[in-house]
Amino acid sequence: MSTVTLRPMTEAEFAEFRQATARAFADELVATGGWPPEQALERALQGSAELLPRGTATPGMLLFTALRDDGTPVGRLWLGLTHPRGVPDCAFVHDIEVVEAHRGGGLGRALLAAGEDVVREHGVPAVELNVFGDNARAIGLYTSSGYRVVSQQMRKDLRG
Repeated sequence: MSTVTLRPMTEAEFAEFRQATARAFADELVATGGWPPEQALERALQGSAELLPRGTATPGMLLFTALRDDGTPVGRLWLGLTHPRGVPDCAFVHDIEVVEAHRGGGLGRALLAAGEDVVREHGVPAVELNVFGDNARAIGLYTSSGYRVVSQQMRKDLRG
């Protein structure tokens, strides 16, 4: 099994992370019909700023860079020790990503497990995450890692 080590994200990594995650989230919002392209990036950046008002120093938020055994950065992880909707005793995975060039070798599973270990170390007994419905690869990873659906949102486009 692949392993990763987590270290706190640097300020430079955070600046790049904030832009990249906002862009990726905005693209998903557009693709799923949730937002028009001209508003999606602004909304994604606003949401990030609201959740991380002090960047890497925001209380209750943990931002990590994932490293392979040889020290190569292979991903990133953003955990909230409290749930954004107030679910008691439940942390939240806001973002998890393995660098594209390193996907397919078990690092996503290792990164998810490392994040779960961090949540346990902080005394939080559960963790949730959201995943877009068209992300079959991620859904497969989460399901095989013991996650189950606790809510589901569906949409029908009525424009034609």
